[in-house]
Amino acid sequence: MRFFLMIVLLLSGCTTMEPLDMDEEIGVVYLQKEVIENSKDNIIERPITLYEAMARAIVFNLDEEVERRETEYRNLLKKLSETGIWPTLVGSVNSGIRNNDAGSRSRSLLSGRESLEPSTSAERDSQSADLTLSLDILESAISYIASKEAEAETYIAHERHRKVLNRIIEDVRTAYGRAVSAERTFEKLLELESLAEEALFQAYELENTRKVTLLPTLSYQRDLIKVKADVQRIQEELIISKYQLAALMNLPPNIRYKLEIPTRTEVVPMLPASVDQLVKTALYYRSEMRELLYTENINDEKLERAFYESLPTFRTVFGANYDTNEFLFNQQWYNFSANVSWDLLSVFKYPIKKRAIFAERRVIEARKRALIMAVMTQVHVARAKFVRKAQELRAIKQGNDVQSRILSLIDARHEAKLVGQQTLVKEKLNYILSEINYDSSYADMQNSYANLYAAMGLDNYGFEINSNMSVDELAQKLKEHWEERAVVLPKIR
Repeated sequence: MRFFLMIVLLLSGCTTMEPLDMDEEIGVVYLQKEVIENSKDNIIERPITLYEAMARAIVFNLDEEVERRETEYRNLLKKLSETGIWPTLVGSVNSGIRNNDAGSRSRSLLSGRESLEPSTSAERDSQSADLTLSLDILESAISYIASKEAEAETYIAHERHRKVLNRIIEDVRTAYGRAVSAERTFEKLLELESLAEEALFQAYELENTRKVTLLPTLSYQRDLIKVKADVQRIQEELIISKYQLAALMNLPPNIRYKLEIPTRTEVVPMLPASVDQLVKTALYYRSEMRELLYTENINDEKLERAFYESLPTFRTVFGANYDTNEFLFNQQWYNFSANVSWDLLSVFKYPIKKRAIFAERRVIEARKRALIMAVMTQVHVARAKFVRKAQELRAIKQGNDVQSRILSLIDARHEAKLVGQQTLVKEKLNYILSEINYDSSYADMQNSYANLYAAMGLDNYGFEINSNMSVDELAQKLKEHWEERAVVLPKIR
């Protein structure tokens, strides 16, 4: 016993993990970082459009790759489960060699005397082979049900993939709208910051002359410092939006890229249908609803499988055999057998399994009712939000036009020295804030329209996406979908 303990302790001491050579490991990480940064996929030669940003996010996004590989994995599991329906075909070849004869004697059970001389019926060297085909009827039936469950799991994986793709496209739309606002107003913000800095310097000099009242001068400085702080805060928010968009497109943070600035149109998309039709469409197409219906289908299959598992099994075997033993009268023969067996305790297990499966069914039904209510609410909220955002956009557009005219008047008056630089700086800030607000409102309106489609479970891409598509091809298809087909709801069977 002590010897055994010593061996265990010795082995446990031998399995102590050595500390990692961090210099070597981090060196490998740095090499991988350089490979990522120098990838040809990171070469941006032209301004990125909205649809190209969506396409890059889909092609290079790691979450999408995970779900796509999950779908592929489920497909393979389905094919693997289908093989359980097939019969079993087993072939074997045996070879044996002895150094003496396999002889035997016989003894009388009545007298106890040896009745025959030692004899043999086997050669010293022999080979045999057989091919056996067997089929378990019950096992094949259970495997067939399991294959249907695996097929439902494949459909569930597909629905989750759809959901991830739609989420990626939604996130890109939001980040792209903010990043466009950053691109559109970046130079104006720099100009405003420079103007505020110059005005602040002049205010300091004016204060030092002691020829003006101190309180108005300090108030002017306070206002200018607030303008600078506001400009820097806006710059920070807008710059971060480009990093967020780069992350969605799987671009390294140090990559510099430009965006194609879209023309803001006053045309607001129309609602595609009545609210009742929108809800019906959502209940038909939402990934969560379809996933729950497939889960319900799996529950049905579980009940059927539990029933079959409680039945007797019937197994048939057919074999073809050959043996080289020359003592055998028939060296080739066929055999057939059938066997019926029954796990008698399965009769008692079945009612318990049945109750558990019905309990799961009640959970699914409760989830379905909750999901129906949630989908209805989300569609109504998304529709109301879109209507509200469209109204807000019209009001903000009017305000932006007014602010633009005010700035033109202030510019002219400043040139004529009728207003001071403080007023000019404030109105320029108001104009830039109005531009940013207009961009943000326009992006929100577009996003709310996309969210309405997402609430209905409609694909934001509208076609089959495969991993072989290039970024340009995928971007073109996305553009065609949103500009030509996304305004019409699909028909519900």
